Amino acid sequence: MKHIKFLSVIILSFILVSCSQVPLTGRSQLSLVNDEALQQEAKSAYSQFLSNSSTKVVRSGSEAQRVKNVGSRIASAINRYMQSNGYGNKYNYQYEFNLIESKDINAWCMPGGKVAVYTGILPITRDDTGLATVMGHEIAHAIAQHAAERFSQMTLAQAGSGVVGAAAGGRSEGTQQIIGQLYGIGGQLALLNYSRKQESEADRLGLVFMAMAGYNPDNAVLFWQRMASAKQGGGAPPEFLSTHPSDATRIAQIRKNLPEARKFYKK
Repeated sequence: MKHIKFLSVIILSFILVSCSQVPLTGRSQLSLVNDEALQQEAKSAYSQFLSNSSTKVVRSGSEAQRVKNVGSRIASAINRYMQSNGYGNKYNYQYEFNLIESKDINAWCMPGGKVAVYTGILPITRDDTGLATVMGHEIAHAIAQHAAERFSQMTLAQAGSGVVGAAAGGRSEGTQQIIGQLYGIGGQLALLNYSRKQESEADRLGLVFMAMAGYNPDNAVLFWQRMASAKQGGGAPPEFLSTHPSDATRIAQIRKNLPEARKFYKK
């Protein structure tokens, strides 16, 4: 019993001293992990994914260039905002943007700005603004450090095995084990499933980020309506939407967040 009480005190201490705030939203989040270490592991996983024989990276063409252009424009806008608002170089990620040949309706961004957009989502994005909606949302996950938050939650859940201390200290066997669970390092890439709270936060930040980059945030509603139609027409929800709020809830929330995003929009 004493051991359990002592462990509870240790865990509570970690929680109290290991909280951070998400930029713009101000939400407090658990942060037990060394973010630089997580970014390095994500970089390694991303390289493995691109070099995998089953991954078909689109190296040239207008669509591949569109992905790079839109992504770079959003990243530059984020960097300018963060640096001008006292965040320094904390979010100055080494972004990579790649188009992947696949019928899957999907896109994702790993910690540190490692982005993949699948060709299957392009008929739904249709144009630069639609693509900015998707990429703004996915980059928002990285800026809000949602992967680190999930990592921390998993670390806390395994506190009894001593992983908390290992993960807080940097790259260790325990750290690598949890990262492996998050991203499937060493095997087929397993994308991280975020919570609905994190998805809604990424929606909100994504609107702001696309607006900062000069893309009209009002057009995001049109994209999500097309995405909802694609989901209904295809039966099972696309992987991109697997853990997201319901269509009606998402679109209503986006409309509610548009006034905030419009403040950052300049053509």
